[in-house]
Amino acid sequence: PSLEELAGVLQKGLKENFADAQVSVVDCPDLTQEPFNFPAKGICGKPRIADVGGVPYLIPIAQKEKVYDLNTVAKDIELPGAFILGAGAASSRVLGINAEFVPIVKTKTEKNPAVNGSYIAHVNPADKGCLLEKYSSKYTDCEFGLLANLYASEGQPGKVIEVKANGRTGELNFVSCLRQTLEKHYGEKPVGMGGTFIIQKGKAKLHIMPPEFSACPLNTDEDVNNWLKFFEMKAPLICQPVIVSRDPGFDLRVEHTHCFSHHGEGGHYHQDTSPDSVQYLGYFQPAELLFRIDRPKETHLVGRD
Repeated sequence: PSLEELAGVLQKGLKENFADAQVSVVDCPDLTQEPFNFPAKGICGKPRIADVGGVPYLIPIAQKEKVYDLNTVAKDIELPGAFILGAGAASSRVLGINAEFVPIVKTKTEKNPAVNGSYIAHVNPADKGCLLEKYSSKYTDCEFGLLANLYASEGQPGKVIEVKANGRTGELNFVSCLRQTLEKHYGEKPVGMGGTFIIQKGKAKLHIMPPEFSACPLNTDEDVNNWLKFFEMKAPLICQPVIVSRDPGFDLRVEHTHCFSHHGEGGHYHQDTSPDSVQYLGYFQPAELLFRIDRPKETHLVGRD
């Protein structure tokens, strides 16, 4: 759908879940600037979504041999040099532990090396709090493990959908509201989009996977939630969502969002915990293509939240 059409659809849906919502078509802000500091200026140019691996490689028992590379993914989705944002799991082969991965990478081309602006969030062994680290401060690769939901583009400036939503009045989190609005409007036709948003004010519930994979099989959502470490984290949080309105039969994770900050907090976004004061500001682009990479042969629906 056109940006104008999408803006109208999303505004209507957001107003059912937020006290104030404004959606418009604007020029993408320069994402190399604060607070983003991304290695590309925008999220435009050949936009596409890749769903790599999947939750069945993490649970019930982690298949640690499942390792991927963002530079290879860029070639697989026919966009070498792509600027990639999203949510995934870090490579335990590289880190030696399990961690949340916040991919922010301008992948390599024949002329230029990759620029990795990614973050990893893991549980601090000292105080069991959140430890957020810039990936390139320790590692030089573009690896990740198990699963990732990725939005890729040429990283160009251009027109995007700007979403402002303040004061949550409904039950849905910001991302679920966007996705379910699209699903309700477009029905059987899958619409995907990605980009970035900031939780400008308030607090949010996030999780971080423990550093050790579970030795016991995680067979239910309750098992998974007992294993995960949950935190309340404060704004501003910069978030990378990947959304597909509905699964057209590819065993997709239809929404997945990871966040980072400049104050040491980050992880997997669940919901704001301060509905009255929360403020969201986001920039999105609909994807033209969807790629499903290394789809698990044996699947389930546990742990998809």
